[in-house]
Amino acid sequence: MASLALSFGSGAMTNSIADAQESDVIMLIGSNADTSHPTIGLRIHQAKENGAQLLVIDPRRTAFADEADLWLQPNPGSDVALLNGIVHVILEEDLWDRTFVEERTENFEELEIVTAKYTPAYVEQITGIPESQLREAARLYASPGQRCAIYYGMGLAHHASGTDNVKSIANLAMLCGKLGMAGGGVNPLRGQNNVQGACDMGALFNTLPGYSGLNNNCAFERYEKMWEVKLPRRKGKAATEVWDAILTDDIKGLYIVGEDPVLADPNALHAVAALEKLDFLIVQDIFLTDTAKMADIVFPAACYAEKDGTFTCTERRVQRVRKAVEPPGEAKADWQIFCELSSRMGYEMDYADPEEIFNEVTQLMPQYAGITYQRIDKVGLQWPVPSLDHPGTPVLHVGKFTQGKGLFIPEDYTPPTELPDAEYPLILTTIRERAQYNFGSMTRKTKEIEALCPEAFAEINPEDAKRYGIVDLDEIKVSSRRGSVHLRTLITDRSQVGTIAIPYHFAEVPVNNLTLNSLDRLSRSPQYKICAIKVEKVT
Repeated sequence: MASLALSFGSGAMTNSIADAQESDVIMLIGSNADTSHPTIGLRIHQAKENGAQLLVIDPRRTAFADEADLWLQPNPGSDVALLNGIVHVILEEDLWDRTFVEERTENFEELEIVTAKYTPAYVEQITGIPESQLREAARLYASPGQRCAIYYGMGLAHHASGTDNVKSIANLAMLCGKLGMAGGGVNPLRGQNNVQGACDMGALFNTLPGYSGLNNNCAFERYEKMWEVKLPRRKGKAATEVWDAILTDDIKGLYIVGEDPVLADPNALHAVAALEKLDFLIVQDIFLTDTAKMADIVFPAACYAEKDGTFTCTERRVQRVRKAVEPPGEAKADWQIFCELSSRMGYEMDYADPEEIFNEVTQLMPQYAGITYQRIDKVGLQWPVPSLDHPGTPVLHVGKFTQGKGLFIPEDYTPPTELPDAEYPLILTTIRERAQYNFGSMTRKTKEIEALCPEAFAEINPEDAKRYGIVDLDEIKVSSRRGSVHLRTLITDRSQVGTIAIPYHFAEVPVNNLTLNSLDRLSRSPQYKICAIKVEKVT
């Protein structure tokens, strides 16, 4: 697999956040960066004000859609068909970058074969996007000589076809040669502040730290020599597969760190049933979350301001984090809890401080080899940083791909796992609010933030509201095949006809009791963004 697939698979931006100011065209797909990544959203707004053209692909009418030079409003879950249709038009109109494709990619013939049937007429049947808009989007992104960047978020990844969506984005970028330049690239927006760092460190079910595969014997030997242990060569369980493994008695105990699956997991009642079946549950978190309340043992952890260390953000930038205050009560930094627990279980971990751990990371992971605490004392570095004199890598894939040619991996469109029917005639999609963060364990404890967004509302299109006899602020019951929630309505044309959007931050409206735990075949990510629902007005 080419190095291009590695960077996308790890979720890393190929470019820097500041690069938005260098873009001539920005495609924003599956992300409302205003609410999910406000600082990046601000950069995109600034780029638009400075003359960049904005192409927005989103079923929901966001502020970006209002501002866009072109807004495509596809049917939910039809992204692969839409992107294949854009590729079809680019090939048909000879807009693709022949030099880039010939010199830097492989498997182009397969891309031609797969996308041949995605004519504008066929794509319109699936997506609802008319031919004129499809052709305009293709011409805008493929603009010769223009620096065109793609930004995407969980609206693209949180589907049972999420991997296919991301592959289709990569195909489009390579076809048009929009990689390896400032202002271009493919830029996935990570969901939390250190998701990138956690994945870099190997917090995935099927890779070693640094994204080494489980068949990389050299990497295993390196770890085993340093740690003086024999490591298993098998892959682990994806987090989303753990619940079924508990219910079939394959897992008896669970150690959860910094997650709240009672609220966060798709089909959350399924996760709750599994947690109740466990013989033993440990939760390590900064607050007593709903999941922690179910635990046999809770380890109180220090928050970001109460510990030293590093975070690696969405643009691959490794940054220092410094303790501002002492942790309260018995709370400790995560690394200290892990070390104490390991030592008591018989494997001694006697690191003196986070810097010693980081120095070990740099010995084991080539991407971090040239980073030291001294080098990132004031400004972080973007990996890969292969040596101490290397300046970091703001833009990936300049001139060439590290491990070979970029590989086209075209995929056919497959419909979402669960679509509306006579019993459940509407679609639910989950959204974020700017003032709240994830499941509210931090933001909802701050009264000034809570005052900005204290309640979840169901966004419902005026046509649907009229059909169900609903007006603003009516209480409704929203049900799926897995559960139901009660909340009030907000009548708005920001939601498509037939789609209801609900924020997921609110424990009193546990929207993930409704969502579907259908998993992507490769990433094992769940389909949060589409499930079939029905609505009843509560009288």
